Amino acid sequence: MSESAVTKSAKKRLTWLGVLVALLAGIIALGSATGNGASFTPKLALDLQGGTSIILAPLVQDGEAVTEEQLSQAVEIIRQRVDATGVSEATIKTQGANNIVVEIPGTPDENTLKLIRSSAKLQFRPVLLTSAGTTAAVGDSASASASPTPKASASAATPKAAPTDGSDLNWVSTELQAQFDALDCATPFREAGQIDDPAKPLITCDVDGYGKFILGPVEVEGANISDANAGTITTSTGAATNTWAVNLDFDAIGTKQFADVTGRLFPLEAPRNQFAITLDGYVITAPSTNAVISNGSAQITGSFTKESSKVLADQLKYGSLPIAFEVQSQENISATLGSEQLASGLLAGAIGLLLVIIYSTFQYRGLAMVTVGSLVVAAIFVYLIIALLSWRQGYRLSLAGVAGLIVAIGITADSFIVYFERVRDELRDGKTLGQAVEQGWNRAIRTILVSGGVSLLAAVVLYALTVGNVRGFAFTLGMTTLVDLGIAIMFTHPILQLLAKVNFFSSGHPWSGFDAKALGANGYIGRGQFRTSEKVSAGRVARASKEANKRQTLAERKASGSASNSGEKN
Repeated sequence: MSESAVTKSAKKRLTWLGVLVALLAGIIALGSATGNGASFTPKLALDLQGGTSIILAPLVQDGEAVTEEQLSQAVEIIRQRVDATGVSEATIKTQGANNIVVEIPGTPDENTLKLIRSSAKLQFRPVLLTSAGTTAAVGDSASASASPTPKASASAATPKAAPTDGSDLNWVSTELQAQFDALDCATPFREAGQIDDPAKPLITCDVDGYGKFILGPVEVEGANISDANAGTITTSTGAATNTWAVNLDFDAIGTKQFADVTGRLFPLEAPRNQFAITLDGYVITAPSTNAVISNGSAQITGSFTKESSKVLADQLKYGSLPIAFEVQSQENISATLGSEQLASGLLAGAIGLLLVIIYSTFQYRGLAMVTVGSLVVAAIFVYLIIALLSWRQGYRLSLAGVAGLIVAIGITADSFIVYFERVRDELRDGKTLGQAVEQGWNRAIRTILVSGGVSLLAAVVLYALTVGNVRGFAFTLGMTTLVDLGIAIMFTHPILQLLAKVNFFSSGHPWSGFDAKALGANGYIGRGQFRTSEKVSAGRVARASKEANKRQTLAERKASGSASNSGEKN
């Protein structure tokens, strides 16, 4: 590659790097200016900012005990719920033998709190009767707003005759009908922590209080849902529409149960063809059955928006716990580490950075400016990425994450050292600085990629196998490793290519870091050619040349003879 092409390529990569930095900064600035919640200040995690602590206590029948397996399953499901809302660095752990403590950084929104508070089992019940709750008639739409404060119980009475199935109106006794008629969804009607008998009918309201229901016994448990997600409806031809729906899949047991129920509900008249989904005893949606679903995949349609469909999908996917819980307490908590510990962590990082700069200056002289420049650009890039993730993905920086950033300084510096030493090795072999920069890069990039790959693999494994703050460390370590590779390719190498054209470096100035004498260059500049000092006598040079000719190979003597004959003929 010609010198002009090398210069052009180096400037092009530096330009693209500048465009990426400007793009990240521009996106955050635009989000901040338009009031979308963007900020150049990253959000902090629970250990640095404080947040909200919620203690959940299990609700069990008299004589029952909570097992360790049930508690572990509940912790994992609640963690999935919180993660699904975009909240990171939350802490979910057991307390004692029964309770679960959920600690969320900052001030969580109502949807997040609702997913945590709505800790009872998710259940599917057939609809027997419906009526207006207080202000509007019940429909098929799926609601996702907060539930009324539960207080008074509204349990079902003994039926007047033995029902034949869950949709049999014989479940509705005179007493049950009277309770249903008297129910006003505008007033609290459920006791705190009320446990409903799955084998009996239930009188309840939807979560908005718009409609009230008499529901049959539980026919499918929420634990039998294997997956749920929100998406737009597609037509029979595969074309996408702007109508949102919730898709859910059942496991083997749920598939059979759901097929049996939909087969029974499909031919019935409204409202008995509806299948209500309850959470904490309230109806979150009651869609009509439009077909017999035997493959275990169902779709809930209604007046959904993108946000409401996602909320319902999260409720369905993470709504089923092995046991029911009630909120025992909820309170704000202060930072467990606070600004003092954050300042200590940042100070440790600054000291590490200073030591790297001192070492680079002592070892590489003028090349230290490349080290400092690369670290500054990498720091800007990482900071903007963290700020963007805080805005778009709810990422929060914890002290463990800060530790990952500090460790990354050493990894980044290691890449520079590998590259610089490869360039100096080429100079020792007699290459020019331009040649040494290119050939040194070809040798160094393989080592840099392998080293970065090992660090990235360690970060991925650590992230996959751990939870909580350790994940924060793994995430920042992996992110900075990728940034390091990008900076080495798009900044360090092209900067060195441009510096190789500067006389201060190309001339081998003692303070450039490329002084051939200081590096112990052997003076070899090509096959059969040696540099000789002007102080060496002509006789000594002749004797050395004669000795060198004796050591030539047969091919080299033949080539030398051919060159001499050619010169004589000319």
